[in-house]
Amino acid sequence: MRKTIVYNYRADEDKYFKYYAPKLGIELVKVLERPDETNAYLAEGCDQVTVLTDADVTEPMIKIYADCGVKLITTRTIGADHIDLKAAEKYGVAVSRITYSPYSVADYTIMLILMVQRHVKTLITRYYGQDYTILGSMGQELPGRTVGLIGGGRIGRAVARHLSGFGCRILMSDHHPSPELEEIVEYCDQEKIIEESDIISLHVPYTDKNAHMINAESISRMKDGVIIINTARGGLIDTGALIDAIESGKVGGAGLDLVEGDRTVYYRDFKDEVISFRDKAVLDSFPNVIMLPHMAFYTDQVVDDMIRYTLEDCVKFCEGEELPFRLV
Repeated sequence: MRKTIVYNYRADEDKYFKYYAPKLGIELVKVLERPDETNAYLAEGCDQVTVLTDADVTEPMIKIYADCGVKLITTRTIGADHIDLKAAEKYGVAVSRITYSPYSVADYTIMLILMVQRHVKTLITRYYGQDYTILGSMGQELPGRTVGLIGGGRIGRAVARHLSGFGCRILMSDHHPSPELEEIVEYCDQEKIIEESDIISLHVPYTDKNAHMINAESISRMKDGVIIINTARGGLIDTGALIDAIESGKVGGAGLDLVEGDRTVYYRDFKDEVISFRDKAVLDSFPNVIMLPHMAFYTDQVVDDMIRYTLEDCVKFCEGEELPFRLV
């Protein structure tokens, strides 16, 4: 029987692990806490370690995993920038990520666009303060707008298909244009998206190359009043530059499911504590910025996909099969 240690074992994942693990012949070691150096030794005798994104998997941890006999680290997420891939290669530990239904994030992206366009944050705040006036909250319509999608993977393509029903012009930058979208999107370079879009939505992974791809220089070339949506990774945006642009009015609004540095805050309860995260506090103070705690992925279908694909990776790897999303 294969053995997998599950860090960040959550109550909402329990029924899926209990369903798939016996079917795949996997014994589970359940750890409620996030992975760190103090609990890495619990992986002794395990074939696979699986983690989430809210804790970094560092070189010292990977060395301990390797010493414990771990052969594979799988993140139950699409992004893997929280894992030290160079260290994994150094110690001979494979790393893989998973995929999941693209409609969760695609639906959420559309929701954020509409919420920012229609000033929903302001309306909700007024409503609960019993202020039912409408002045200052005039919204915009999507038909006739140009929406630029940076990244044309499964999620970006799903967003494009959703948007096609709204009657807007859709620009998309991607290294591998999809024939299925040729009738609804205009493929172009990123520069055209930056310069011509009324709304820009990010759908690319975080890498050293595209870190802070939205920055003071790129924002300066955007349309006045542009709306920026990010459901990908916080590090794609230079937060300081975004704050400056919102304060100046250059950026008309933003919908952010994540923000750089959120890994130490999101998925935790701070209601009785002071959070040392000034950028988030500033963004939260803006009426035209909607921030949510990295929840775009969070649907029943996606959690099912996360668990199933994670455990299937363990079986495939141990049987010598290729992993579809292996990174190391």
